[in-house]
Amino acid sequence: MLAAARTRIKICGLTRTEDVLSAVQAGADAIGLVMYSKSSRAVTVDQARALRSAVPAFVSVVCLFVNAPKSEVLETIEQVRPDLLQFHGDESTDYCQGFGHRYIRAFRVGAPDLDSPEGVLQQCRLYQSASAWLFDSYSEGYGGSGRRLDTSLLKAVQEADDSRSLILAGGLTPESVADSIQQVRPYAVDVSSGVETAPGMKSPEKIRQFIAAVQSP
Repeated sequence: MLAAARTRIKICGLTRTEDVLSAVQAGADAIGLVMYSKSSRAVTVDQARALRSAVPAFVSVVCLFVNAPKSEVLETIEQVRPDLLQFHGDESTDYCQGFGHRYIRAFRVGAPDLDSPEGVLQQCRLYQSASAWLFDSYSEGYGGSGRRLDTSLLKAVQEADDSRSLILAGGLTPESVADSIQQVRPYAVDVSSGVETAPGMKSPEKIRQFIAAVQSP
């Protein structure tokens, strides 16, 4: 597993320009835009394009998809110009790498076939072309549930020599993130509901608290 000098931070599920600016000003490395219409944090291509325009240089924009038709992904790539795609559904390896774009593959830890350390690693190894593996908690939806995942299920991934960069998500909050980092030593962390006042509505204070907790010694 790649060791990093610092833990990078992605704030996901942004729907308002003011929240993008709060995340950037607080020190986020990346912002996530949810292109999944069933999500309470979903944005349209037009909204995503407007939000993307507020992001300065050296902050990455990640567009998240769940089992989307290829045409929707291609339209987003053309209109929004994201730095990374994030696939959070049941997408195959061929589908994920078929866009010729850097991507993150998300895994819902605790789901069938992802309920043991060996099972998690086996599924991850199908996506060696990914720029990173993201681990979220299993729920009926696709992320943003606020549930913490069982980090013991990541043990085989942590120990494997061929692991990709590990991004930890799933129920992280300003209060819990430091402990989670100590347990997993991820390359990056990803938060959505843990810095919100309501779905898609971020709290500038919670964002600052979260980033401060990640950056604390």
